[in-house]
Amino acid sequence: MTATPYAKLAELGLELPEVAAPVASYVPAVQSGRTVYVSGQLPMAEGKLLATGKVGAGVSAEQAKDLAQRCALNALAAIDALVGLENVVKVVKLTGFVASAPGFTGQPGVINGASDLLGTVFGEAGRHARSAVGVSELPLDAPVEVEVIVEVG
Repeated sequence: MTATPYAKLAELGLELPEVAAPVASYVPAVQSGRTVYVSGQLPMAEGKLLATGKVGAGVSAEQAKDLAQRCALNALAAIDALVGLENVVKVVKLTGFVASAPGFTGQPGVINGASDLLGTVFGEAGRHARSAVGVSELPLDAPVEVEVIVEVG
């Protein structure tokens, strides 16, 4: 028997947080047909950013990788609240944004924090297409932001 996404999270010592409140005029996730689109998720916990600043200047790549994992965990919470994690058939696409200091080129390694979590939670269904993009600024001076698209059944 395959472990549920909830059991996989528990094995990792993780719990789904409350869905992060939007910081502007949008909703955390929407469903259209069999697709759920999750809005960009910041590394928030209990309503506060876990870190601010640029990766490669003040925020280490390793810290940013952990923050990207938190973004993915927040995305999972949004999916769960909308349709339930047990209904995810496939993680289709993950887009990660990294607020990068000049010269920082480690965006793929940072966003692996999010990708690895989704792969662990959903197994083969967690393998996804991905973009890891360096940007100059993110909302609230967040170091990372992640958005996710999943197929549900």
